Amino acid sequence: MSTDHEPLREPDYTPPAPSSLDAEIAHTREVIAETAALNIHDHMGMLKAAVALDCRVRALVAAYDAERGEAK
Repeated sequence: MSTDHEPLREPDYTPPAPSSLDAEIAHTREVIAETAALNIHDHMGMLKAAVALDCRVRALVAAYDAERGEAK
């Protein structure tokens, strides 16, 4: 079975437009600082950190691509 959407998203999901690269870098640094002190044995905390960091990396790459004029 083939799908043309991301498995964790609704079929009509459109990712939000990224902010400027500088703003995305600043926000990513904030998330890194917030997640750095988490306890590795806190499974829910690690899951939340992984999701937050995944979102930040995706937004950071989208901002980088947008600045370079590249489309997804």
